[in-house]
Amino acid sequence: VQLQASGGGLVQSGGCLRLSCTTSARTSGFYTMAWFRQAPGKEREFVAGLAESEGNTYYGDSVKGRFTISRDNTRNTILLQMNRLKPGDTAVYYCASRQGSGTYVYARSYTYWGQGTLVTVSS
Repeated sequence: VQLQASGGGLVQSGGCLRLSCTTSARTSGFYTMAWFRQAPGKEREFVAGLAESEGNTYYGDSVKGRFTISRDNTRNTILLQMNRLKPGDTAVYYCASRQGSGTYVYARSYTYWGQGTLVTVSS
């Protein structure tokens, strides 16, 4: 599975961005897709996840109510809509996936990773 993240950029506090993660070379079956982020000097942090078989979504506490994870109808693109952005959201954002559908919030649970896209929120 190959993942390609895009959509990062510079935005003012209170603004919004939408990140995309395009997947390719998938095998059959259900996956769990997720977004993580990593700020300088910090550990990689879970942001949002989507369990494909159930369609369930789940979020890290710091982004609940502001971010939304979704997928397009082809199942090839995962989106992260980020609203009401804060300077604390500044980080490199990574999309990740693993075979099997469920709730996984630890980076070590994921097998496949995209290259990351930088989001910078100015105050």
